[in-house]
Parts: sequence; C-alpha cells; structure tokens
Amino acid sequence: MSSEMSAYVIEEFGDPDVFERTTVDVPEPGPDEIRVEVVASSVNPVDYKIRQGAIPDFAPDFPARLHCDVAGVVDAVGDEVDAFDEGDEVYGMPGGAGRQGALADYVVGHAGTFARAPESLPLADAAALPVVALTAWEMLADKTTVDDGDDVIVYGASGGVGHIGVQIADHFDTAVTATGSSEEKRELAERLGADATVDYTATDVEEYVAEHAGGTGFDVVFDPIGDDHLETAFEAVRPYGSVVTTESSAAQDVDLAPMHENSLELGVVLVILPVLLGDRQERIGEELAEIADLVDDGAVEPHIDDRYSFDEVAEAHRRAETGDFLGKLLLVNE
Repeated sequence: MSSEMSAYVIEEFGDPDVFERTTVDVPEPGPDEIRVEVVASSVNPVDYKIRQGAIPDFAPDFPARLHCDVAGVVDAVGDEVDAFDEGDEVYGMPGGAGRQGALADYVVGHAGTFARAPESLPLADAAALPVVALTAWEMLADKTTVDDGDDVIVYGASGGVGHIGVQIADHFDTAVTATGSSEEKRELAERLGADATVDYTATDVEEYVAEHAGGTGFDVVFDPIGDDHLETAFEAVRPYGSVVTTESSAAQDVDLAPMHENSLELGVVLVILPVLLGDRQERIGEELAEIADLVDDGAVEPHIDDRYSFDEVAEAHRRAETGDFLGKLLLVNE
C-alpha cells in the first residue's frame, strides 16, 4: 500500500470552509492500537465546535484531522492486540478530539475504542452511532437507572443523541414522552418508540407533567440540549428524580436550588473523556459491543437524514450548524 493517504484537515479554527484536502503519511499503529481503513464518519456537535474553536482544548494538533465517529475495516493490528484481526469490520470513537480523527483514508486508535460493527447495518451506517449511542447509553444506563414503567421524558427527541435515547428508553420498557418543535420531529419520535409526544414550544411544563407524569414529575429527564432546557428539566422532574445531560456549561446560568429542594440527582456525560485522557478507553469498546447487540436485536437503529462525501465536509458542517435535519448526517469516504 502507499505510504501516503488523502485527508481533510484544518490548519486553524474557523468557518466550515477552513477544511483543506491534503496528503499525509499513513499512520502506523502502536502496540495497543489498530489501523482502520475508513469507510464513513458522521457529524456531531463536538466536531463543529472543535472546528469553530469553541472548545480548543479538545482539538488535535494542527494540522488537525477532525471527526470522532468512524466505521471501517481493520487494516493493521498492533503487536499487543488480540481482539481484532485484519479484515474485521469495526466501528468506534478513536480520535477527532485530543488525537487525530477519522477524516482521512485511515485512522489509528487504541483497540479499546472499537467494537465489531453491527451485522444488521450497512458498514457505513454504523458510523452514525458511536458518539450519540454511547452518550445516550451512558445517560440512561450509567448516570441513572431506569425501571420498567418509569416515566422518562426525552428532550430533543429527533436529534442525534435524542433519537437514540428514545429507542434505548423504550428498550428499557419505560413510558417515553418525547419533545419536538415540529410535527415531523414528533412523528419520528413516535416511530422510534415514544409513547407520547409534546410540542414544547406550545405547551407549558405543568401541562405535560400533568398529562404524562401524573402531575408529580418524570422519574428521569433526558436532556442532550442544555441551555434553558436544563432549567426546564428541574421543573419537569419529580422529587428524588434524575436529570441527565450532556451540557455542563449550561449550569453556569441555571439556578441549581431545585436540586437541593427536591433532592435531585444530576448526571453529566462527556463521552469522549476516555480518549481525551487516554484512560479507561476499553470502556468505549465494551459499550459499543452492547450497542451493536441492541442494533442487531432490532432495538436501536440510526436515522440518517442525509449523506455527504468527505469532499463535502464543509457543506455537511454548515447543515449541521443550522440544526435543520433529523437524526444524523453521514460522511462517506468515496
């Protein structure tokens, strides 16, 4: 194989047009790493926030190859790796934050950040899952626990994390209420397993708590949005209930007194932390293996709104920043 590969990099933070196509050396895997020939990636908010310079501490070294999600075929295996062989189809979250990411022909990552791809999905489609599915899984299975019949409300239920959260909450046999600002978004949530939907732009918290949570509040509020939604979450949750979120920065301007007054639990998920720290990376692969089982059992499926080629990454980022899509945007290495 050639010693060089095509890659899309940024030399500085900026708008979507900052991406440049270039040629770089094919990376060699270390003893505990694998190299994967990239079939696809996808767009997550963390990807465009890194590109914008909004979270500079998360950025790989310049010239930076972004994007955390990847699906592809194992091309080379480090000397200490026995979990994978060349030719295995895998998906994972090996880089894109803290270390070089997936916008290239090949990506190298710790073997623990990968799992075998779901067998029931086209391999490219599996790239829509890692960041959002890991986040939703950790929100519902790690930062809180849910039991049969619990009332769970999922904010942003048609978004990347939200649409997986609806499916996982439904898998756990909870009573799922999903929020969405349009009929299209609410219809998607229903198809994915929501028992009820709410137009939060036209319905007060007290109204949907009375209708869908017995007037006392939801057992769990699933909030992958943050901002003013976190404050609303404290109004929607029952005493002794749980709020799980991905947006710790939102708490800076939110009154946290209700947490004390109602003895609430607040769980915050940063799913890329093992990659940033270079620690506990096996946790990623273990959870991805569980998620692959859920996919193959028919419990979880990514909703892919649109597909772009790698050379359309700027267009995909512009679309992602508008929020004008459902589920995920896929990037295919054509």
